[in-house]
Amino acid sequence: MKQQINIGLCGLGTVGSGVVKILENHQEQIKYKLGCEIRITKILVNDILKKRDVAIDPSVLTTNVDDLIYNDEIDVVVEVMGGIDNTYTILEQAILQKKHIITANKDLMAVSGAQLLQLAKENSCDVFFEASVAGGIPILRSLSDGLASDRIQKMMGIVNGTTNFILTKMTEEQLPFASVLKEAQELGFAESDPTADVEGLDAARKMTLLANLAFKMNIRLEDVETQGITMITEDDLKFANQLGYTIKLIGIAAINDGKVEVGVEPTLLPNDHPLALVKNEYNAVYVYGEAVGETMFYGPGAGSLPTASAIVSDLMAAVKNIRLGVSGNSYISPQYTTQLKDNKERYSKYFIRMEVDDETGTFFKVTDIFANQKVSFEKILQLPLPNKELNTAEIVMVTHTVNKQQFLNCIENLSELSVVKKIISYYRVDGEE
Repeated sequence: MKQQINIGLCGLGTVGSGVVKILENHQEQIKYKLGCEIRITKILVNDILKKRDVAIDPSVLTTNVDDLIYNDEIDVVVEVMGGIDNTYTILEQAILQKKHIITANKDLMAVSGAQLLQLAKENSCDVFFEASVAGGIPILRSLSDGLASDRIQKMMGIVNGTTNFILTKMTEEQLPFASVLKEAQELGFAESDPTADVEGLDAARKMTLLANLAFKMNIRLEDVETQGITMITEDDLKFANQLGYTIKLIGIAAINDGKVEVGVEPTLLPNDHPLALVKNEYNAVYVYGEAVGETMFYGPGAGSLPTASAIVSDLMAAVKNIRLGVSGNSYISPQYTTQLKDNKERYSKYFIRMEVDDETGTFFKVTDIFANQKVSFEKILQLPLPNKELNTAEIVMVTHTVNKQQFLNCIENLSELSVVKKIISYYRVDGEE
């Protein structure tokens, strides 16, 4: 039985440095739990001479990936450099050399994870990717191990810290999106190109991974309906709060009668819902299980040490498998054929704001549109707009539960109604089960 496991680390940025620190500072505890040492043998970097905030023996650094892939001493490759195509090739070659893989790469796993996992199984290797979703929150391991005996019915999550920080600041300080985004970039919460975050793509990739694991289906990234937060205004947040709601960018995955829906969109949650209370850059995933009921996983969704902690936990799981001789058995092929709900099978309440003519009969004409689609209302606000010369008013409504097709039909018909000047915004309402 091996007394030392050797690691090849791809990347020495924020997360990679965190991995080095944890392995150094927690080595005694790790050795006690595993019965062997873990040693970093080689680290792939772009610039060997670059100054770093961790002390590294220069002989360990390399700019040649072959020093990791074809190094017979290395047992596990830990990938924290990001990217998809080139990174996939590196990990593919590492697996073919019988090396186990630990990755934090949500983009790669959402797009090509199924192929990578199948290849690993064929080569008796493990691939673990806990850190790819919600940083230091052990949500993937909880779904695959802690809740393995349960049937997951629904998951709702705040899985992107950048957008949660932005919406928290917009809500609490009544600030516009653009100014809060700028602040998030200055603080390092948002990238210089924040598109993947604010348009919901980052969250969609994470929900793809969660849905695959929870529902044992092959959910693809393109199956996830995605809407970001760039169109949310201070008025949206104000009216939502007036009606008792908080707006969050929510990833949702639900299954009913063998059919699934997976999406990411701005969603109104009751102000007292646990996810509504998650603020700033924190993440949380709310899980509904048939047996366990409701559970929530909460914690930092990013950062050097939280993400590195998840990576090292995966590394320890891989090492245990190596020492027990059971590597390559963690991946289970999808159990069920993927069946996606259509819009007539996706049910929710909806919030809608519209600008209308402020005249007798307008409200009847608007509500008649909804009545024709058998849509009724739970809450209604009607108020004049500040500029009375326009002779317009604003209506804010929350519907009762309807299917999405009914609601979209209402939107289409309202847009053709002469008394409706503008449909300002509309969002899903959830969390009131």
